[in-house]
Amino acid sequence: MTRKRRKSAVRETVEAVIFAFLIAMVIRTFVIQAFKIPSGSMIPTLQIGDHILVNKFALGTPVDIPFTNINLFRMPGLREPKKGDIVVFKYPEDPKRDFIKRVIGAAGDVIESRDKNVYVNGRRLIEPYIQHVDKDVKTRDLDRRDNFGPIAVPRGSVFVMGDNRDQSYDSRFWGFVDVTQVKGNAVIIYWSWDSENSWPRFNRIGRLVR
Repeated sequence: MTRKRRKSAVRETVEAVIFAFLIAMVIRTFVIQAFKIPSGSMIPTLQIGDHILVNKFALGTPVDIPFTNINLFRMPGLREPKKGDIVVFKYPEDPKRDFIKRVIGAAGDVIESRDKNVYVNGRRLIEPYIQHVDKDVKTRDLDRRDNFGPIAVPRGSVFVMGDNRDQSYDSRFWGFVDVTQVKGNAVIIYWSWDSENSWPRFNRIGRLVR
């Protein structure tokens, strides 16, 4: 009887662990996923070392074979990515890598930049969330960083840019993001680690990502 009880207890424990793992995988695949910010392209909105939760349910998400980059299908979302969303997506030039940027324009929008000022459909964007660290303005024939367009966003795509405008590698340089490659939109910072000072940024924990 004792051996049977032990086997039963072990079996129940194993089953509970497997069930918990499956539930975690379902949540990670279809609902919400954690990401760490590795670069400064979204400063000041997101700092290097911020850990964020990304909502995969609202926008839909590509579903891959677990722990691979092999796409099976795409889960439909409640809506399409829209201007202002901060989204995680598969980098078009290397789908194995995830990028995070802000959506500046969706399908049909006409995007243009004039001397660092961004215009959508002829109207200048008011962007209190961005920063510029370089006072120099690069001419159109030299670089697309500060002057480009006008260009129209094709159907099924979005145009994205980093908030750290002078130090972001984004749609200005490599083009549009296919909405089928968008994994979700950033929701909240659940942890933040300042590696330079080896200390948590407690004042950032719990901030909504906007």
